Amino acid sequence: MGDTLYRAHPLEAWKPALAELTSAVDGLVVRAEDEIAAVDLRIDPAGPGAEALGRMLGAALPVEPNTWTHTADGQIIWLGPDEWLVTSARSLPHELEHDLGWAASAYDGAAVDVSAQRTSIRLRGSLARELLSFGCSLDLRPSVFSAGSSAQTLVGRAGVLILALGEEDLRLFVRPSFAGYLAEWLLDAAEEFRP
Repeated sequence: MGDTLYRAHPLEAWKPALAELTSAVDGLVVRAEDEIAAVDLRIDPAGPGAEALGRMLGAALPVEPNTWTHTADGQIIWLGPDEWLVTSARSLPHELEHDLGWAASAYDGAAVDVSAQRTSIRLRGSLARELLSFGCSLDLRPSVFSAGSSAQTLVGRAGVLILALGEEDLRLFVRPSFAGYLAEWLLDAAEEFRP
């Protein structure tokens, strides 16, 4: 049987309703994203380990608060002064954890697989930021929350990590236990836009 653990996507039951919303409202695309590998990385940002890990990932670790950067197949998201979330669409979670952990441990750092800790929802279109503004206290205007920005905040009552991928493109990371609540909140809030 191998060592792969299969589990249902946390938003499987909401995918049809999200697809229906997307087809009903012009200017809004809401979809559950495929699961990806995610590793919590801790390292001294001023030490040689941060530079070594940046070379390994193909992009420097962002040191400016509330920012993120692209890698070849994912993102490096600033979470704190010495903490980042590293995502990968191509790596297996245990492989990403092993590779980053091996490199980080040489510099008194650590890497922990947190892939099962978050799932993500993608919002695109001219109404995406307005939809989130119904339940988020951040100023999400593109002039303030521009591409490359990230924030840990609340949407409705769910804790999320928001990434601005573009002016009309946002990604929300949410814990699987709150994913259904967030999907329901988005569906309810989007009723405002239905014809």
